[in-house]
Amino acid sequence: MPQNEHIELHRKRHGYRFDYFERKRKKESRLVHQRAFKAKKLRGIKAKIFNKQRYNEKVQMKKTIKAHEEKQTKQKSTENVQEGAVPAYLLDREKQNRAKVLSNMIKQKRKEKAGKWEVPLPKVKAVSDSEVFKVVKTGKSQKKAWKRMVTKPCFVGENFTRKPPKFERFIRPMGLRYSKAHVTHPELKATFCLPIIGVKKNPSSALFTSLGVLTKGTIIEVNISELGLVTQGGKVVWGKYAQITNNPENDGCINAVLLV
Repeated sequence: MPQNEHIELHRKRHGYRFDYFERKRKKESRLVHQRAFKAKKLRGIKAKIFNKQRYNEKVQMKKTIKAHEEKQTKQKSTENVQEGAVPAYLLDREKQNRAKVLSNMIKQKRKEKAGKWEVPLPKVKAVSDSEVFKVVKTGKSQKKAWKRMVTKPCFVGENFTRKPPKFERFIRPMGLRYSKAHVTHPELKATFCLPIIGVKKNPSSALFTSLGVLTKGTIIEVNISELGLVTQGGKVVWGKYAQITNNPENDGCINAVLLV
């Protein structure tokens, strides 16, 4: 799980620290002086790399500012003037149109933000810990109950090796490990049996995500190189996300829909 998601979750639960925004403001104001000091000090290839990076940042900033400035500007229309009689009061008037321009980068970011949670099953029933984990008692006295056995299907990587039994906290049985999923492409209207690369997010719990528990509504990453999908740049798409649409523990297989 990426680190930033842990931070987001912590902030949702406990909020920001009291001086967070003040510290952030001061750090940003110091950054200008730090960059200037760095630019003076650097020599040779490091200076070239730094200057090139700053140049690219400034170009991008100017483009963004220009795009926002052009948002409501008036521009001359390039349409051909219609033939025929035109009233005298319109002869000296040039046609204008209002340009609504936003840079491609901003548009793309908006699309990504809007499509972040667009999934076939937006709401799923939460699965409790007691439903997923079974208590395993260990030791000679059978009193130690700190181990848990996963009772739902799960995914582990190819190079996965179990910890020694003494240190193992969660047991994932071999019979409940899945490595392939039946993924349906919504546009092609075809289903393919594809290998699973990893578990991106289990909506029930962050712990289930890290353990790779596969329940209804889980977002998984699948290898779609067999489909031969290509990006605009001509590169073959290797991995894509899909959402599980069935209950794998009931059906004995994983059915998913590709997130296009």
